[in-house]
Amino acid sequence: MCGRYAHWTGETRLVSEFGIDKVMDELPGPDYNVAPTDEVPAVLVRTDRETGEPQRRLAPLRWGLVPSWAKDPKIGARMINARVETVAEKPAFRKAFATRRCLLPADGYYEWYATEPARPGGKPGKQPFFVRNADHSLLAMAGLYEFWRDPSRADDDPQAWLRTCTVITTTATDAVGQIHDRMPLLVAPENRGRWLDPAISEPAELLDLIGVGTELEAYAVSRAVGNVANNGPELVEPLPDADDAPERLF
Repeated sequence: MCGRYAHWTGETRLVSEFGIDKVMDELPGPDYNVAPTDEVPAVLVRTDRETGEPQRRLAPLRWGLVPSWAKDPKIGARMINARVETVAEKPAFRKAFATRRCLLPADGYYEWYATEPARPGGKPGKQPFFVRNADHSLLAMAGLYEFWRDPSRADDDPQAWLRTCTVITTTATDAVGQIHDRMPLLVAPENRGRWLDPAISEPAELLDLIGVGTELEAYAVSRAVGNVANNGPELVEPLPDADDAPERLF
């Protein structure tokens, strides 16, 4: 699964790389330890009310999808990932998969590798790894977004609508799979426009657009990333003794 990631690339580069027409609201700043329910930058296409034309936007979304029919928005904390194998069928995701797809830019993501057996009544010791494009370019993670109306708020309340998202995951590639069996689905630059196009809704056509399509690299980082209170560029720095852990996986 993808349960933590990092984004620090600035707005100017995001606008250029993703061909953004309009930036919506104030975007979250650099975050080296993105956790569920945090706000993240997302790329999506919406129809412009004035021109009636599709417009590519960069907007903040809260990570953890809340379906429109949900009774309680707290459900979003459990909806940070959608499995590609079932995303077109599950009630929580199928409508968004058909018409509300997005891209979630990331500079990399974290996964944990079990290095010690679990003690009685406890959990196994785990080493965090940072996974990124080998050429250090941006990852474009395939995502979905949704709108949820808070019935307790007035129509003119700016917080009446909650905008949320989820990351679609797939079986990990061989190298990354040695750390964890799942990874985010990635959308190659040449497929981003079609992935975002709400006019495309056939599952088979959509699934043909997504895949790894790039070479990834991973390296061990500080266990400090396990605490969501920790945040800073030091979290993505390779460990000085990374060659020793866990035995040169890559």
